[in-house]
Amino acid sequence: MPTGVDAAKLEHMNVAIRGTEPVAPVATRLSTALPDGSVRCGVCAHRCLVRPGRTGICGVRVNRDGVLLNLAYGRTVAEALDPIEKKPLFHVAPGSTAWSIATPGCPFHCRFCQNWEIAQGPRLGIDLPTRTTTPESVVRQALHQGAGAIAYTYVEPTVFLEYALDVGQLARRAGLRNLWITDGYATPEAVDMLATVIDAANVDLKSFDDRFYRRLCGARLAPVLQAIVAMREAGIWLELTTLVIPGHNDDDAQLREIARWIAGTLGTDTPWHISRFHPAFRMLDVPSTPTATLLRAAAIGRDAGLAHVYVGNAPELGLEDTHCASCGTTLIERLGYTIRNHLVDSACPRCRRPMPGIGLSDTVVVS
Repeated sequence: MPTGVDAAKLEHMNVAIRGTEPVAPVATRLSTALPDGSVRCGVCAHRCLVRPGRTGICGVRVNRDGVLLNLAYGRTVAEALDPIEKKPLFHVAPGSTAWSIATPGCPFHCRFCQNWEIAQGPRLGIDLPTRTTTPESVVRQALHQGAGAIAYTYVEPTVFLEYALDVGQLARRAGLRNLWITDGYATPEAVDMLATVIDAANVDLKSFDDRFYRRLCGARLAPVLQAIVAMREAGIWLELTTLVIPGHNDDDAQLREIARWIAGTLGTDTPWHISRFHPAFRMLDVPSTPTATLLRAAAIGRDAGLAHVYVGNAPELGLEDTHCASCGTTLIERLGYTIRNHLVDSACPRCRRPMPGIGLSDTVVVS
């Protein structure tokens, strides 16, 4: 096990830690070869110019003889059966489960990364053993586990775009949904590809300040907003998450900008998940988000007109239930991953207003 890696966390995520099987890299599907042997990657908004023998920012796309290869294809580092609410997706088949997969690598370098061991491993020189997992075996395992969906998660899934697309096509044929848990850094071209297989996405809108993105994530805000809009226009169901970090993105003005942008651009039915920060990776000196801040953020979201504002990582606040936007009736009760669903034909049992989302009629009641 590499030094510094949280063994308990990796065990929980079912990380493959016994040996490495060889797997052939595949060519990056969105790339442009240049006369000098360099290749321009078109998968994420960094659009890396990768020189011969070098890798992109994500750490898993390498230029070999003028061809940009994806080293992450079929190399899973984490697999787990998760409640769909953990993604978090509260308006997609509540109470169901998703078979979750990840490979190493990430185009973001977030100082507060919760999964830094696998996301930053390639960049930090951490040798995380992986196992070969074909698209067919991913789908078979999902079906064997009784999952209703496959989630591409734990790291930014654009790093294994080609793999996700191949898995996603097979999943669709098997009657499974595909869920994209993302930083929102896919290019418009990549979103076009994803739209052929992805049913729902939760996008981290980490801040509404470009300086925050540049300083703490090694990225930019504008491409994230562009990708979110592109996903919505492509018909992908969207839920957004903001991790509220004390002293960095917790001021009223910034939270208000996020809430107003969601309401004005995506619509007031778009769920906004406000998530509590806990010290991690290179921000161990920052305290956990106070409950007063979380309550203030939720109030800002509601004041902006958002009908479905949730607060995660703070179960003591009890702000994870879904209420009817018209009459206030409790539609879905959540206590951890215990789910009580009161919908009738995907609508409020009292006023009959439909609940926004997908797969609500095939929901699973968990108690």
